Amino acid sequence: MKNYTIREISEMFELPSYTLRYYESEGLLPEVPKSSSGQRIYSDEHVERLKCINCFKRMTIPQLRKFFIYEADEAAHIDKIISLLKDQEQIVNEKLIQLQKDSAHVHHKVEYYSEIKHALENNLPLPVWVDED
Repeated sequence: MKNYTIREISEMFELPSYTLRYYESEGLLPEVPKSSSGQRIYSDEHVERLKCINCFKRMTIPQLRKFFIYEADEAAHIDKIISLLKDQEQIVNEKLIQLQKDSAHVHHKVEYYSEIKHALENNLPLPVWVDED
């Protein structure tokens, strides 16, 4: 099992160290041991937990806390886990739909400004913006 410093974990997840300390204080990263000099020592278990937290970023801290409590005793909480994950799946799907719309809009803008560039370079009339359908 590999150990990581707070700097390594911070870089790995692109999170500031204060966010890692906050997750720890909220019980999302339990049992982070410290070296004799007081530095936090993260393990592969913490890496896996942070991957989960990253995946569920749209969840609130209390929801994340619930998930990890339920996960500790899956058999007793399986229905609650499934319900929580279905709710999260819906949130992610809604966000994905919005991101797809945003991507299409940006693509439309790129095409429009490329047409303007072409018109300017070839001394042609400028195109008129047409909203997407």
